[in-house]
Amino acid sequence: MLGSIEKPVEDKSNRLGMTRVGGQMIADYWEDLFTARERGKQIVWYNGGALNPMFQAAGLAWCHGEAFAARLAAQRLEGPAQLAGAEYGYNAELCSYSRTHLGCSVLTLQGTEGDQTGVVGVHDQEVLAAKLPAPDFFVNNYAGCSTGQQWDGISYRVFGKQLPIFNISHPFLWGNKPDSGYLRGAEWEQASQFVASQLRELIGFLEHQTGRPFDYDALSESMTYIKRAAELRREGLDLCKAKPAPATFWDWIASVAPINFLPGSQALVDYFADVRDEIQGRIDHGVSAVKDEKYRLYFDGIMNWNKLGYLSRKFAEHGVAVLAGRYIQNAFWQEPHLIDTSDPILGMAQHYLLCPTNHGVKTLEHLALRDCEDYDLDGLVFHSTRTCRAFTGPQRLLAKAAQDKLGLPSIFFEGDVADASFYKDGILESRLVAMLEAIDVRRERGALPDGFSAFA
Repeated sequence: MLGSIEKPVEDKSNRLGMTRVGGQMIADYWEDLFTARERGKQIVWYNGGALNPMFQAAGLAWCHGEAFAARLAAQRLEGPAQLAGAEYGYNAELCSYSRTHLGCSVLTLQGTEGDQTGVVGVHDQEVLAAKLPAPDFFVNNYAGCSTGQQWDGISYRVFGKQLPIFNISHPFLWGNKPDSGYLRGAEWEQASQFVASQLRELIGFLEHQTGRPFDYDALSESMTYIKRAAELRREGLDLCKAKPAPATFWDWIASVAPINFLPGSQALVDYFADVRDEIQGRIDHGVSAVKDEKYRLYFDGIMNWNKLGYLSRKFAEHGVAVLAGRYIQNAFWQEPHLIDTSDPILGMAQHYLLCPTNHGVKTLEHLALRDCEDYDLDGLVFHSTRTCRAFTGPQRLLAKAAQDKLGLPSIFFEGDVADASFYKDGILESRLVAMLEAIDVRRERGALPDGFSAFA
């Protein structure tokens, strides 16, 4: 007798088609970087804020460490680099972005010197180390995270302190003075000028490394394209307030890489114009991002890159459109009006300060509750990112504020940015179902059921 055949779960997600175009742009970028040395390019490794317009103007090729770690995780190729990092001495509680990238440093160095780790096989070294070219120098531009601020310093040590390094310091925006607020106050103005002054020093450093005068016109041109791309991105994000939602948080996650580190160009502008137009077209024709949308949620946390497709299908399976989050609305050239393309240094400095881990709770609460109201959300899901304390630190306070001030329920689940071993599907499933049932009860009764708290 044949056993019953389990029917596959229906995929109710309807991702934007343009994200496949973005994926190809990203793949082409990395292939171009892998051969940069053959074309005589100098290569800079950097982390944190998007300094790529500076490097583009200086005629450099650039490797963003977080982006490369995220790409490996999304392709499930992070294992060899993390093993190499573990063999070198970096334990599993260290930020998995940095652990992966530091492992790449080890593999790249060993690939250059012809050594082997004994843990990572030759094939894996060929896949990773032989492709990621060694740096000529490092630049660190990390705000709001002590690990990030030391990350390139440790890479510098892995390479034997033989390569130059430039560090940019970012004041934390506490936001607790009487005149402080998002984009305003003496603290904001002074910090902006402080970081801008360091960017001008960075230009001198780049001129010394390249042996060429810095091309300010090229920087203005690059930032003109990036500003326009950022404006189109904001327009697309605003369109997602429609009901049902035409695109979700997961679509915007897939578009992080283009806005974060691809060269400023007409191709970048065209991409975000097409994304916006596809979203508008969906609204015009009544096409939703989630079949039978029933709930609208906020997602707080850096993306679990191993699980992007899985999580988009999982939430859609429950009729959930995830529409906003600190990692999307509050990052990646999110305030394009700050950029003066004729002299973009100050606006660039301000965006680096606006890293979503570089604010006090007062500002984070303002931004999160604003987005919950703007997108008419029903609740919040907190990805308690195991190895990112900078992001998870204020999450309990944000959950309490959402419950106290907007009456919105929250759940937490544990995972990580680039280490799939920390993700526990059963915990997310059970807590998500419980919260959605509570939202149903609230809709019927006008209040959350007794006993349901933000700390479930």
